[in-house]
Amino acid sequence: MDTKSLQRKIIKIKKEKDICILAHAYQSHDILEIADYTGDSFGLSKKAEKTESKTVVMCGVEFMAETVKILSPEKKVILASESSSCPMAMQYTAEKVKALKRKYPEYAVAAYINTTAELKTAADVVVTSSSAVKILNNMENKNIIFLPDPNLGGWLGKKLPDKNIRLFDGGCPVHMTIERRDVEIAKEKHPHALVLVHPEAKETVAELADFVGSTTEIMDFARESTSEEFIIGTENSIVQHLQFECPEKRFYSLSKKAICHDMRMTTLVDVYNAVRGIGGKEILIDEDMIKLARKPINMMIELGK
Repeated sequence: MDTKSLQRKIIKIKKEKDICILAHAYQSHDILEIADYTGDSFGLSKKAEKTESKTVVMCGVEFMAETVKILSPEKKVILASESSSCPMAMQYTAEKVKALKRKYPEYAVAAYINTTAELKTAADVVVTSSSAVKILNNMENKNIIFLPDPNLGGWLGKKLPDKNIRLFDGGCPVHMTIERRDVEIAKEKHPHALVLVHPEAKETVAELADFVGSTTEIMDFARESTSEEFIIGTENSIVQHLQFECPEKRFYSLSKKAICHDMRMTTLVDVYNAVRGIGGKEILIDEDMIKLARKPINMMIELGK
């Protein structure tokens, strides 16, 4: 069976069963083409919350599917590939967060959206990479523990000098592979290209960028910019997606190592099996955990108004 035939089968089944398919921007392009919504993790969970479909298939990693379930507990949520997790999301547990709160009682805990549902139950507020500056700035607390990514946290600290942001070990292993030398080499090869970097990258990389922002912000910047060449400093799938969207422009990968293998675990056949009801992993979270995990998300929404 070829790609187009499989895509047509998936589209037919999802319509018959009234299934909503969500695809994170780091998924392959053949999956994005059959999705109802594409974008970043929290944006997708908000789309799922508004859809009338009773079943949602998430093409992404597990914490993203958990967020969908937290916001839409009445819906059946299926993670298309049961093996797709996020190493960064697993770096801290709720118990570790509680221990930090006991050690630093004067600090509020801000958790990145890229964390498990269990960790979110111990956080005071959740943030996304695009909303973090606004959310942390609007918090009454001056002292903030930011978990789990010290690179994003360090970038936030520079944006918010009035806040005292305490950081700990952690971070995205994909963005951590990008080095300052990669930027220097890419600029030598493409001197007219703008460098667009995700704040999960190291400070030594971000400081050489022309623009630093979330995946969605990077894509929006590239679409709207009058420049014609861009070096993309995030997961390499974004290069391909932008090439499809803006064929008149040129996009280059900052590092060939910037590949999220967990994101790439999901295949079109996985999505096919998920909508057929014979594959994927149903996300089950107990009612108490959903209520507790929803609180810091609600706080993010409130502070972001």
